[in-house]
Amino acid sequence: MKHVSTWLEPIPKPILWRDRAKSLWSRPEVEKARRRAEARREPFSPITQIHGRCSRSQSKEVLGWVLVVLVLFPPSAGAAPPRGSRPNIVFLFADDQCTYSVGCYGNRDVKTPQMDKLGYDGLIFERHYNTTAICMASRANVMTGMYEYQTGCNFTHGDMRPDVWARAYPVLLRQAGYFTAFAGKFGFVVDGKGLCEGDFDMWGGGPGQTRYQTKANTSMAKYAEKYPHSTLSYGAFGQEAIKNAVKQQKPFCLSISFKAPHRPTTPDPRFDAVYAGKTFAKPGNYGRDHAEHLSQQSKQGRQYPRFIEWEYDKHYDEVMATYHQQVYGIDVAVGMIREELERQGVADNTVVIYTSDNGFICGSHGYGSKVLPMEESSRVPLMIYDPRSHSAGKHLRCRALTGNIDFAPTLLALAGLEAPDNMDGKSLVPLLENPDQDIRDHMAFINVWGPIAATSLTALTRQWKYTYWWYRGEGMEPVEALFNIEKDPLELKNLAADREHLIALEVMRRKYDRELAAWKERAVPYNDYQRYGILFDRSIAWDKKQPLCTKPMGQRIIK
Repeated sequence: MKHVSTWLEPIPKPILWRDRAKSLWSRPEVEKARRRAEARREPFSPITQIHGRCSRSQSKEVLGWVLVVLVLFPPSAGAAPPRGSRPNIVFLFADDQCTYSVGCYGNRDVKTPQMDKLGYDGLIFERHYNTTAICMASRANVMTGMYEYQTGCNFTHGDMRPDVWARAYPVLLRQAGYFTAFAGKFGFVVDGKGLCEGDFDMWGGGPGQTRYQTKANTSMAKYAEKYPHSTLSYGAFGQEAIKNAVKQQKPFCLSISFKAPHRPTTPDPRFDAVYAGKTFAKPGNYGRDHAEHLSQQSKQGRQYPRFIEWEYDKHYDEVMATYHQQVYGIDVAVGMIREELERQGVADNTVVIYTSDNGFICGSHGYGSKVLPMEESSRVPLMIYDPRSHSAGKHLRCRALTGNIDFAPTLLALAGLEAPDNMDGKSLVPLLENPDQDIRDHMAFINVWGPIAATSLTALTRQWKYTYWWYRGEGMEPVEALFNIEKDPLELKNLAADREHLIALEVMRRKYDRELAAWKERAVPYNDYQRYGILFDRSIAWDKKQPLCTKPMGQRIIK
């Protein structure tokens, strides 16, 4: 850094004092500090920036210039410090990442230094859920702030309608003057618009699941030589997007959807040594011995056989080493992006959000994959760092019940915009200022993908999880599941038949009924969402439901 004495030479003419004072104020070092103070809503003075850099012989000269600055640019007495420009937003989205894969969520076997730092710099959310735990539907939830039955978008159901996309957060932020950039797995298609690349200022997205080979992703191919594996290519894209936005002097919203750690398992070989030969502790609910109390309906999909098909039963350490290696690659990319924010001098006015589209069941209860309402599938990491907030840097955790429907209203609130009234979610910004408060009493978790017998609706609170497994037939009867997830986070005991918990059961039944009533009132009239208002209803007899079980669903399939 240039020494202060080189920019405090004597000024020959008094007429230049004002210009000289402005020059002192606007030097790069001082300007960067001023922006940082404004972002943090702290008082700013150039005195603190030049103090300590001058020798004693320079003190009088320095104080003279400070006096000139204070005379020409006096602080506003009693006024709040300026907030500065609207904050930049970085939204980072993994694919199939469970809380078990992040160090700051308690797993000492994994290495996630950048994710951990982000969490400790900001706020770690302990009760964050995806309201639908499958790629396509979850991404639609995030973009629109709505439950799946309002987006009308999921595998086997159908694509998103243009009127729904028109009120998605990237569209609204761009209309408000934000530079918007997207890279990675977009996850769904909008009728008549495809992947909507024209709605972004910078595009690195791709169709379907995208590819782990960077060169196979057309919009990202230019990064392939340096970063042949896609995970770090998205870090490079993020760096370029930040530089472009800063150059254009625009606030930006950078959204990156990593393919990792989604199967097929293809980690970046440059990180092969990270978990080589590693032995991993199994979770306390690992294996089929912990599945006897779970419903037969939950075992009808592909999640139950994948415990064996994906070799969690025989080669747990090798399978988990590969999984965690893919997450490690994302961790490095997170560091690349945060380093660029610092280089560009915008870190102190940038909110960074990290989460995943759904969790992942890695052998818990003898299951694999996602979709189901169990904790490993539905609950995911969420870390938010807003350097301007009161929670920043305090290593705080938030136990409020939050969901992926909250991201769109949160991003809009950060930008100073009102969320449209169609959004189901709530802004998380108040939690950044006071992590001890709640923003809702209960929330829904939805699965309407896969075998009809495995579909269900779940009601969640901070303490309780209630699922009504409605399907009858093939030896199955409707059954309730009630878990105290505060005392039993591994879901080892179903309390629905426990007489000591009859009051809690009845309370959760009522919350479930309210969530179903909202479904019936607000579900889109297309893409096969109406019938679930009947199928999930606890008060409707089976003979009224049975004819609806054979109704054909949409034609979209997973690729």
